[in-house]
Amino acid sequence: MSTLRKLKAWALSHELDPESIRTKLSASAVPVSAADCRTCSDPCEDGHADYPPRFTVDMETQMLGSVRPFRRQILISTGKTDWDREITRTSGSLAAHISRTHNKSAAHAVPSHSNGHSLPRITGVFNASDSSELSILNASLKSICEDDDLETVLVFPDFMLVAGVPSSLEGARAMWETVLDPQVPRILGPDESTFKTWVLPYSCVITFCSHKRRDNRCAISAPKLESAFTHSLERRGWTIDTQLEHIVEPPLEKFPGTIEEKDAHVTETLRALQTAKKALILYNSHMGGHRYAGNCIIYTPSGSSVWYGRVSPHEVDSIVENTIEGGLVLPPLLRGGVNLSKPGCKSLHEW
Repeated sequence: MSTLRKLKAWALSHELDPESIRTKLSASAVPVSAADCRTCSDPCEDGHADYPPRFTVDMETQMLGSVRPFRRQILISTGKTDWDREITRTSGSLAAHISRTHNKSAAHAVPSHSNGHSLPRITGVFNASDSSELSILNASLKSICEDDDLETVLVFPDFMLVAGVPSSLEGARAMWETVLDPQVPRILGPDESTFKTWVLPYSCVITFCSHKRRDNRCAISAPKLESAFTHSLERRGWTIDTQLEHIVEPPLEKFPGTIEEKDAHVTETLRALQTAKKALILYNSHMGGHRYAGNCIIYTPSGSSVWYGRVSPHEVDSIVENTIEGGLVLPPLLRGGVNLSKPGCKSLHEW
């Protein structure tokens, strides 16, 4: 092997070293765990499901950094677990209308760069305020609206549910102006809106890519991961939903107080959710990184989104214990994430 190839091999092995990744994340104030990602023996004696023998996963290249920055990410109700290969090209879909609206409006959007902390930057780990991009995903959730032409949209990192969005260009434009525009600092359900807005009533939202028409590995991994997360969380006393439930409070548009009081109400609600032990589990469309299947995202009320790859049922117990309950990132599984840097905090769950 030539000297150059040896240097490249050494550099790659250093990049993939969990301790090196952990050190890098800690330097950027990302709360990390030193725990093992896999809690069972190898071979497994705990009955965890395995992927089929021909289920290949890229274990050789650097996974951290495989997430593109965005200001907001939306999950659109479809009631499906598989979609057209390009969801933004499906004629008449809300995803297509929002993509068209965003592409026309994005040139005028300016990221705020609101984080005043001068910390080392890590590719794939970013603050939402550093971007003006919009990530559009379809999801398995069904709309809570009785009208079939009105969709329900989950918005992150805001941790909000917006219902009553027409599947039309006009609906997409209204969604952009009142919810998705990067100039909207916080979604509070403006009084003049025709939408209905709630804080998501969950301690976390967990999603798995199941987009078979993009890569069959995700269609294989998603149900196995759903089952593993459900069993692990239920053993710890969590309530699991696979469709939106617990929408009992009036929408924010009906809140009787001032804007300041509504803002404080939203913050108080988000803080209280952290210990509610309620999780929403969904399937989503293509999110990139299929070679790192299984892919999952964990969204929290505090505004963090943790993107994990190379996840199998064997790693789920550790993810539940360390990330979902403990608020700590497992470096070997990390593809990237939103608002993970928490200067002065010991957990992603701190504010």
